[in-house]
Amino acid sequence: MVETMEKNFAKIKEIVCEILELEEDEVTDEGLFTEEYGADSLRAIEILGALEREFGVVIDQAELARMSHLRGVYDVVSETAGWAK
Repeated sequence: MVETMEKNFAKIKEIVCEILELEEDEVTDEGLFTEEYGADSLRAIEILGALEREFGVVIDQAELARMSHLRGVYDVVSETAGWAK
């Protein structure tokens, strides 16, 4: 189960980094996308769409406020997909 969580987190990080055009070692779990990495609302929507396609879920756009860093993104996807914590 831990391995699956790590794989899912790694995939989420890969998607986020690709969209934000950052190297994975530049992004921390708690680094704020907007303030630290210069992301805008369009990038947030791109991330949301990519995550929906990758994990086969539908994420409510109201959750975007919680998706301000990698840990928040993982939490939202995890809850939406019904992954055990």
